[in-house]
Amino acid sequence: MKIKNITLLRISVLIFIWCLAFISYAQNPTQKGKNVPPPIASREISGIVKDTTDLGIPGVTIRLTSERDTLITSTNPDGIFVFKNVKLATYTMSFTMMGYKQQINKYKQNDAIPRVVMDPIILKAMANTLNEVVISGTPSITYKTDTVEYKASDYIVRENATVDELLKKMEGMEVGNDGSLIHQGNNVTKAKINGKVYAGGDVGTAIQNLPAEIVDKIQIVDDYGDQAARTGIKDGDPEKILNIVTRTDKSVGNSANINAGGGSNERYESSLFGTRLNGNQNIAVNLRLNNTVNGVASAGDGNELAIGGGGQGNNRGGGNRGNAGNALGGNNGNSAGGSGGTTNRGASAFSYRDQLGKKVRINTNYRYNFNNVNSLNSSRSEFYSTNGTIFSSNESERDNDTKNHNFSFEVEADIDSNNFLRVSPEITFSSTKTNSLSNIGQSGALITQNQMGTSLGSNTRPNIGATVFYQHIFNKPRRNFSLQFSFNTSDQESEHERNTKFYKDDINVLDSLVHRLIERKNLTTNYRGSFTYVEPLATNSQLEFNGQVNYNGYDNRAITSDIDASERRTVVDALSNIYDYSFTQARIALNYRYGLANTSKVRFSLGVTGVPAVLSGTKVSLGTTTHRNSFNLIPIARFQYQFSRTHSLQVNYSGNAKEPTFDQIQPVRDVSNPQNTIVGNPDLKVTFNHSVNLGYNNYIANHKLNYSLNANGTLMDNSVVRNIVQIFNNNNQLLRNETHYVNMNGGYRLGGNYAISKQLNNRKYNLAFSGNVNYNHGVSMSNNKEGVTNTWNITERFGPRINPNEWLEVNPNVSYNVTKSKNSISPNEVNTKTLALNIDGRFYLWQSFIFGYSASKNFVNGISANITSNPLVVNAYLQKEFWKRRASLTFQAFDILQQNNFVNVNVTDLTTTETRTNALSRYFMVRANVRLQKWTGAKRRNGRQIIRRGDGSFY
Repeated sequence: MKIKNITLLRISVLIFIWCLAFISYAQNPTQKGKNVPPPIASREISGIVKDTTDLGIPGVTIRLTSERDTLITSTNPDGIFVFKNVKLATYTMSFTMMGYKQQINKYKQNDAIPRVVMDPIILKAMANTLNEVVISGTPSITYKTDTVEYKASDYIVRENATVDELLKKMEGMEVGNDGSLIHQGNNVTKAKINGKVYAGGDVGTAIQNLPAEIVDKIQIVDDYGDQAARTGIKDGDPEKILNIVTRTDKSVGNSANINAGGGSNERYESSLFGTRLNGNQNIAVNLRLNNTVNGVASAGDGNELAIGGGGQGNNRGGGNRGNAGNALGGNNGNSAGGSGGTTNRGASAFSYRDQLGKKVRINTNYRYNFNNVNSLNSSRSEFYSTNGTIFSSNESERDNDTKNHNFSFEVEADIDSNNFLRVSPEITFSSTKTNSLSNIGQSGALITQNQMGTSLGSNTRPNIGATVFYQHIFNKPRRNFSLQFSFNTSDQESEHERNTKFYKDDINVLDSLVHRLIERKNLTTNYRGSFTYVEPLATNSQLEFNGQVNYNGYDNRAITSDIDASERRTVVDALSNIYDYSFTQARIALNYRYGLANTSKVRFSLGVTGVPAVLSGTKVSLGTTTHRNSFNLIPIARFQYQFSRTHSLQVNYSGNAKEPTFDQIQPVRDVSNPQNTIVGNPDLKVTFNHSVNLGYNNYIANHKLNYSLNANGTLMDNSVVRNIVQIFNNNNQLLRNETHYVNMNGGYRLGGNYAISKQLNNRKYNLAFSGNVNYNHGVSMSNNKEGVTNTWNITERFGPRINPNEWLEVNPNVSYNVTKSKNSISPNEVNTKTLALNIDGRFYLWQSFIFGYSASKNFVNGISANITSNPLVVNAYLQKEFWKRRASLTFQAFDILQQNNFVNVNVTDLTTTETRTNALSRYFMVRANVRLQKWTGAKRRNGRQIIRRGDGSFY
């Protein structure tokens, strides 16, 4: 009994002490909880909803409920949502979207934080909507709407490799040593990082300098412009964009690349590149100075060795792989063109992009470059007419000095969650000075004439422009409208002095001297305004309206003066041309779009575009005026079927109406060029092109097999064709040509390309087949007689990549090209065939030494140029690496056998031209390179995961 009483006493004392402590705590808030702020009255809650492929889901309905809240919203096109004025920090949210499993979650946040950024919400697709083949692991390549995405971690590259080395491992990519990039036969024109234009968009700068280790994904995007990216309304044809998505743990860092080299024949090169990335912020500085041989590739900034021109090229062909020589039918992107001589080139660029606060972003770019080109050209052409063939030869030397300045500035402002504004002014200035010496000979059944002349010219062109874009997003999901206005003005002034002698032969002079000065002034003004509106009809469809007006105004003056022996000038009215005109075109499009959900297998757009246009102007020098109205209806048709994330089919139709130019419709004689009088045709109709493009892509992940097929066709109605009429004197001697213009039907183009890539043994071996076929059925006219030109260009390529271990890399390449052209007016036929054998590779010796080589052997038939048609171009280098590949010293030898040459075959409707040179391409260089870098991850916010959009940009 006593023990029991003691126990009760102890319990009573403990209770009493606890009560005293509680009362003391309640009366004295300066104790343990003194640093806890009181709850705030309301807060903003935001986040992003993604699918399992890490892509934001638009149009998800989100419901937030608590004891004091009942709120509903939906995600924007990037999958982002925002709730404002949420009264309680403890709440329940439900996420609903057709094709996805509904998700209901409870949350308890810190009630003293005014802005809460939630972790990403991942929605899983409903099982009955996925009809895909189950594959082992995540596929390396996925096909999304307008995007092909590669997972970088599946491709193994050496330590401290650059992005171009990573791209060479990826299926469907062709990388040139000059930094050019081709994806599935299409040129990639601009570079972005995390969805933002990087370093002015230069592809070579991005892929040759950025390290591969920071890359999470590589995306090739069909880009329809900034306005389409925000509104979703696509107009016109897209361009291919490279978007590099960085790893979250490698999104902050600094990198520098310093390169210098010198060699024989006064060759030199140097470059400095520096960049800083920090989430949405990026800074880049790029300086270059080099001297190159025209017609031969530069070495670039990487460790790959460039091949010299090494063969033949054709302007209608596709492209060989970056390390292959130029076979007929394919410039590989490494050639400077079909001319000899040298180029001194310098460039500087600075870009800065940053986030100023939470709502404002800026992007500024400045670029300056100069090119001093000395070119040596030798060409031979054949012009076919009903009166016979005229043969022309042209030997010329030309100096060209060009300077360009470009400054652009962009500011973006999220005025609030519903309103967005972007302002983008731009200023450019370019100047050019030319000095040329030429010797032109013409011969044939109709004419024997030689010209020897010199030419001096100067040209300046300032340009000012700006674009203003505004978008309003309504509370209803996906409903939005946008306004865009842009203007551009360019005032070009030039002087061209021509001093030419004409000879009938070596003795007889036709016209002893033509010494003239041509002064030109061209003022161009462009205005464009557009309005778009999107109205959602259902979860998976919407109606789109796009209206725009384009005004182009031209004020052109060309004054020609004769210069006598005393340097006195006399204006020649007959050879002068003064005119101004304007072209105004409107586009009004209404389009129905289906397939907005990420789970939609079928996506299509159907609509129509009306295009009214007005062309009006006055030709002061001839006293004529013109006013023409036109109207065209253009269908809108796009279709895509997504078999799975790695398997897709798309078909697009596009129509394009093109008005005749002002000169083409003038019904009077323009004799400003006495050798070629131009007579316009006021009855010309608008040319209309119907184009259909088909693309098929499939990646079988389990077998690492990727194949793609692209086909296109264009039918041309009312093509504007030149009718060259030859004028003779009484002795049946050709005096001059007279150009007329007519409409002709029957022209069309067909083309296609394919690519097959198979990876073996964990990507140590890559087998790549590709090819393209192009057929052109062109219409022409000569001396009022209709003609047809049929041109075929066929190229087949096989290029395996062999990398069995860390010390060996071998890349052979075989290509075969056939170019055939036949015109019904001429008895002559172009038939050229080229077999190109190429190989390049590297040996890694003792871990820090590299021996690299490349060779190209071409066998050419059908070229009449008097040069070596089967050149063998051999290059090699020896490289020593330091500091874990952060630095290197390289000795390079170019065109060791001195056989490089270049031939360009250009086939038009009635003319075939061969341009040929023997470049002085054998030289040696020593290059030093240092690469410094340090990368870390993006910092978390309030201890929470960083939120990113599907393009990698940070939210």
